[in-house]
Amino acid sequence: MSIALGSAVGWGAFVLPVDWMGTAGPLGALLGLAVGGLLMVLIGVSYGFLTRTFPVSGGAFAYTLVGFGRNHAFVCAWFMTLGYTSIVALNASALALLGRRIFPGVVEQGYLYEVAGWGVYLGEVVVASVALLVFAVVNIRGASVSGRFQFVFCVVMVSAVLIILIGVLLSPQGGLSNVDPLFAPETAPVAGVLAIVAIAPWAYIGFDNIPQSAEEFDFPEKKAGRLIIWSLLAAMALYCAMILATASARPWQELLGENRVWATADAVTGSMGITGLIVLCVAVSMGIATGLNGFFVAGSRVLLAMGRAQIVPSAFQYVHPRHGTPYVGILFILAFCLVAPWAGRTALEWIVDMASIGFTFAFLYTCLCAYKAFRWSGQEEPEGIEGSCSSWRKLTAGAGVLVAVAFIALLLAPGSPAQLSTPSMIAMGIWIMVGLVFYLMRYRHSTTVRDEDMDRAVLNRPRPAHMRRGD
Repeated sequence: MSIALGSAVGWGAFVLPVDWMGTAGPLGALLGLAVGGLLMVLIGVSYGFLTRTFPVSGGAFAYTLVGFGRNHAFVCAWFMTLGYTSIVALNASALALLGRRIFPGVVEQGYLYEVAGWGVYLGEVVVASVALLVFAVVNIRGASVSGRFQFVFCVVMVSAVLIILIGVLLSPQGGLSNVDPLFAPETAPVAGVLAIVAIAPWAYIGFDNIPQSAEEFDFPEKKAGRLIIWSLLAAMALYCAMILATASARPWQELLGENRVWATADAVTGSMGITGLIVLCVAVSMGIATGLNGFFVAGSRVLLAMGRAQIVPSAFQYVHPRHGTPYVGILFILAFCLVAPWAGRTALEWIVDMASIGFTFAFLYTCLCAYKAFRWSGQEEPEGIEGSCSSWRKLTAGAGVLVAVAFIALLLAPGSPAQLSTPSMIAMGIWIMVGLVFYLMRYRHSTTVRDEDMDRAVLNRPRPAHMRRGD
């Protein structure tokens, strides 16, 4: 659970509460993330079942391959890689933002230009780029945070959140009276809540690191579902705690309308002083480190699985001759992420949008595959899918499909309160074009690979008989 929770609760919980309150108000942000978390639980049920049935690396890519064939699996995995890549870039940019708040004299050196009203400095670009390079090298060399250290990091992070929440509420300047008004005056409450709900795929992603590392489980696969659910509920509690703490620290509307580097830190420091800033920096540092490491691993493993399936250039299936890591995938993610720091603070919101849409497609395919695998209670259980005859699970998977479709509509439908911004749409279009190039490069070869060989490479066994089909 610590692996999933450490990835799900990253820098966003400690950097973006004021942005969320500006969109929906304190209560609107709390409701949006709570509703989004509960909706993610519906999706998590499908992930838990499929992880138990197919305990292999690749996650949603493997499930989609089983349920809908290689072409759909490529689409799913490419969008999923977009999500992982976006979060790696986000964590690096957040680290630069942290340095800009703590060491402004160092990071704010070498003014370059302005993006959407935000100045970009060479110093913060260097900080973010160095972080990306360091974690890329760490992952190539095969070093990773062990389960014990991950557990310690999560305990420290949870403890820090509790200290901040209690400290703010007990401070003379803090109090629940600062939370008023509950909703953003300029936005309809429903529209504000929906805008926050739409970021749930980004906010809670990390639980699927359990499916991504399924081959390395040292516990029964049947526990995967429970771990996913509990990690989502714990993440929801931590997000809500940080929003409440930030809103209670001082009248929250005072934090809006200024070009603040890190408004959450300003609020906490105003209530708790330097102690609050130190505790907050410890918490966000834990989230950034585990996120950088975890999502470099997850993204490169998806590319590795695609390479093994021979639907992307063969280079992605290669592992380092000495360290045994998918270094080509790591370098590919690194190359894309090195662009993000040059866009400044404003790029964080654009990348959040891209991550959300990337994971939403993976959620849709996973729930569709689970719905297809489940049978109604009383029907004959198909061979190779134990426990699939369950009406409530099939209904839950169907509800997950509807939730995923709703997320996609919120992000893409014209006029939606959470519609992707123009820069996000352009960046997503570039990503789709790169994927199309890769697909066309391997299309002729991919058609010569038999389903049986692809299943053996990805699943380590044939797919269930009743789910064998072509695209």
